[in-house]
Amino acid sequence: MPPTTAPDTLPTSIATEILNLLLPHHRTTDRVPVPVPVPAEAFPHQLRRISAFVRHGAPIVFTLPGFPCKSPNPAKVLSHLPDQGERLSLTFLNTLCTEIERIYPPGARVIICSDGHVFGDLIGVPDDHIDAYADDLRTQIGRMGLHRLSVFDLRDVLGDLPHDTKRTHIHERYAPALEALRAETRADDQALALYRGITRFLVEDTADWTGTRSALQRACRQRAYGVIQRSRAWSVLIAEQHPRAVRLSIHPQPIGAPKFGIRLLNAPDAWTTPWHSAAVRRSDGTWALMPRAAAARMGRLVQQGGRDSHFDQNRAACLPGVQ
Repeated sequence: MPPTTAPDTLPTSIATEILNLLLPHHRTTDRVPVPVPVPAEAFPHQLRRISAFVRHGAPIVFTLPGFPCKSPNPAKVLSHLPDQGERLSLTFLNTLCTEIERIYPPGARVIICSDGHVFGDLIGVPDDHIDAYADDLRTQIGRMGLHRLSVFDLRDVLGDLPHDTKRTHIHERYAPALEALRAETRADDQALALYRGITRFLVEDTADWTGTRSALQRACRQRAYGVIQRSRAWSVLIAEQHPRAVRLSIHPQPIGAPKFGIRLLNAPDAWTTPWHSAAVRRSDGTWALMPRAAAARMGRLVQQGGRDSHFDQNRAACLPGVQ
């Protein structure tokens, strides 16, 4: 008996089912008065890539640049090491892979492309803090048994070269020219939104500035271009190292863009990430991300494994293993 589904349409059908699992978590720049469901067909780039894996019966590979390091502003984060915000996000990503495996047995995996060293000098975070953050991410992944996740960083490409040498190498080889980037920012609304968002983060993350506010904003506007240049360079390098992967992004992305924006946890601002905030467990058991100073007003600090972990809106912590 002939198959009920033509061979060429089967991978697309399965890819559509897989993408439908991601769509509820889509982080988008598009704004509509009343949110409406967006069909998988509106994401041709992702469908094409996922279909290629399905056609070969291979595990789907997602790459996600992010998890760079903690913000250097102590009013926003608990420390320079991963905490409950990262653990919840990692668990979410691993669970997403598990859900994919239920409908597609070869499953999926996420390569977290930790980019702290790429622009650490521009955001004011010491390289030893970035190493400690990435190393602890790997430890947390192993400890929690999140076998569908892995961490990839500049050390996997350029080994033990000095960090400044690595940054210079990828900037010179992969980064766009500054004037071209400035022209793009002037002409493209999405590029302008990204530039403004990064500038805002740089201003907020500068905790020890002694000059005027206007001088700080000027300095951060200049550094924002550098961060975008390096981020673009990192993206090109990732594509070179993982050419078939489905590209995820922690930044909001338009519907149908080559990158699929994904929301890791609930936050009032679409730009908020675990490394710019602290996790709060609300009284109803749900989790949210917000600056440490705001989280501290909502509940008490909870430690896990001898380290500051998150804030709890309840007066008593009740997580297993939490002190």
